[in-house]
Amino acid sequence: MTVGDQEMIVNGVGAQAVAGWIDVESPRDGSILGRVPRAGEVEVDDAVRAAAAAFPRWREKSARQRGDLLRQIADAVAPHVEEIARLSSAENGNALRTQTRGEAAFIVDAFRYFAGLAQEAKGETIPIRPDALDYSLRQPIGVVGAIVPWNAPLMLSAIKIAPALAMGNTMVLKVAEDAPFAVLKLARICQEFLPPGVLNVVTGYGKEAGEALTSHPGVGKLSFTGSTAVGRRVMEKASERLVPVSLELGGKSPQVVFPDADEDWVVSGVVSGMRFFRQGQSCTAGSRLFVHADIFESFTAKLVEQLSAFVVGDPLDEKTDMGTIVNRAQFEKVCDYIREGAAQPGARLLAGGVPDERADGYYLTPTVIADVEPSWRVAREEIFGPVVCVIPWTDEDEVVAMANDSHYGLAAFVWSKDLGKALRTAHRIEAGWVQVNQGGGQFLGQSYGGTKTSGLGREFSLEGMLESYTERKHISVSLSQ
Repeated sequence: MTVGDQEMIVNGVGAQAVAGWIDVESPRDGSILGRVPRAGEVEVDDAVRAAAAAFPRWREKSARQRGDLLRQIADAVAPHVEEIARLSSAENGNALRTQTRGEAAFIVDAFRYFAGLAQEAKGETIPIRPDALDYSLRQPIGVVGAIVPWNAPLMLSAIKIAPALAMGNTMVLKVAEDAPFAVLKLARICQEFLPPGVLNVVTGYGKEAGEALTSHPGVGKLSFTGSTAVGRRVMEKASERLVPVSLELGGKSPQVVFPDADEDWVVSGVVSGMRFFRQGQSCTAGSRLFVHADIFESFTAKLVEQLSAFVVGDPLDEKTDMGTIVNRAQFEKVCDYIREGAAQPGARLLAGGVPDERADGYYLTPTVIADVEPSWRVAREEIFGPVVCVIPWTDEDEVVAMANDSHYGLAAFVWSKDLGKALRTAHRIEAGWVQVNQGGGQFLGQSYGGTKTSGLGREFSLEGMLESYTERKHISVSLSQ
């Protein structure tokens, strides 16, 4: 598959960059898919100015009008879901059947969901005194600067674009240079319905285009999804101008398996929670697997058996369960973690490992390292690859303490037939999103987000939309005149 040169979208039309182009490599086979502009300060400034110019008229549209336009976008995207999904698989390596086809379909659901919420930016009346009327309004912030990573670009773009625009904001979206094409296709469809400048999409490197966007004085809100290290940098730049931020950052999520959960359906849920179908390249991946000592050997045996049936291969092949790591740098990083973790005293490499020879593309098999000590790097740092660390436990207080012994706090998973015990554990775990007896992804309507260094703010929901993309204004009216 080749895509060719694809321009950015600024003020409703295609745009190039003075610095030239960036080659986009397909992790399937190392071939060059196409090129995108290498945006910098000049191009980002153009995009922000376009968004600022479009903001007054966009905010003046009624909430119903904005919702209708988002609904029209959803209807227009629907016939292109397969094309968008195949683009995404080709550029970031996620398997078409198990990942990107569903992710592309999610765009349609997200735009329809937030279209329906466009009229929910409701204020309140506050009975302060009898001779006055006090009430609040929720109003759009202005230009939103949004940055999304390469691991789930379609879902993460949709979950920023739709609520921000529904609330009357305009946006400049910076997409990852490793996975720009599918989002650009989505954005081109959006342009058919939106006034010029309402949605602008720039491409380029984080240190150039991303830095220019987070530093731009015309941006009134920053919404970032990515690593904790870069999230700190975004927050630092926002603090210079006191700009509000939403940050969905890294994770090292725990999965706690109780002794009554030694069953195949739990193993399947753990596999899903580990995001093996996305090569573990997910901030919510349940990569710290705490299994009770009484079932440790039998459960890990079931886990290895399930993972051994995984088909790892070309992400565009319908038989493939798990595709490729996104690029060479990430591939080598994951391999280094596997080598280090498997070499620790007492560690057992039960499945996977570093391949002896690297074929074309960046393919790894699901890797299971057992008897891991919680203090090891492989158990504490976000790997962003198909590597799960299995840790035994015997006492409930002990496992909760181990689960919470992390500077991350994004997601967690609890597995038990005893719902009282499971819920007690879920309430004690320090994470923004805890699943009990399920391991799937986020649903629209859930207030999803992290604690600790996993981020600030919430997404995927009405509450997240209002918190992230509106400002509250209070009005006091004297009734005594």
